Amino acid sequence: MDACSIIQSCFAAGNKLFVCGNGGSASDAEHIVGELMKGFLLKRELPQDEQQKFIDLFGDEGAEIAGKLQSGFKAISLTGHPSLSTAFNNDVDPSLTFAQQLYALGGEGDVLLAISTSGNSDNVVKAIQTAKVLGIKAIILTGKNGGRCAELSDCSIIAPSYETYKIQEFHLPIYHALCAVLEDHFYGG
Repeated sequence: MDACSIIQSCFAAGNKLFVCGNGGSASDAEHIVGELMKGFLLKRELPQDEQQKFIDLFGDEGAEIAGKLQSGFKAISLTGHPSLSTAFNNDVDPSLTFAQQLYALGGEGDVLLAISTSGNSDNVVKAIQTAKVLGIKAIILTGKNGGRCAELSDCSIIAPSYETYKIQEFHLPIYHALCAVLEDHFYGG
């Protein structure tokens, strides 16, 4: 099954997408979530019934709020919880920070989109292992030969390079295309 189909099934069922990575890939994780939680290429107006609820409850102010809010996907970056991450890194084990968050927040039917240019980042490997235990499908966005992450994942997207900066450059259009396809599927005409 391809990455788009896996994530489409997840969102269609009302489930969540979790995204993680280290360094530049952490920035990419945040970027992906940002594109999914609001309009990317399309304006994602709220459904009429929800707009009306805002208006019924809050009048003109509700109309303004409803006119500016956008429909979004349930997407969560596991890189954006500094208090938990630093506490868990200090108190328990830094290699399990993503796994801990996924264990606490995730459940069967969710999807993990993990990013590792080498495919061997220990904390990403352990997040994928945790996903498997929880019934969460795992997609790896990687490079080189895919590494251990590719072996463990349900789907691998492997950028055709062995150089980190080039892999990262390939990742941007790959995940933008993924976001565009998902948005069009759910919000396109």
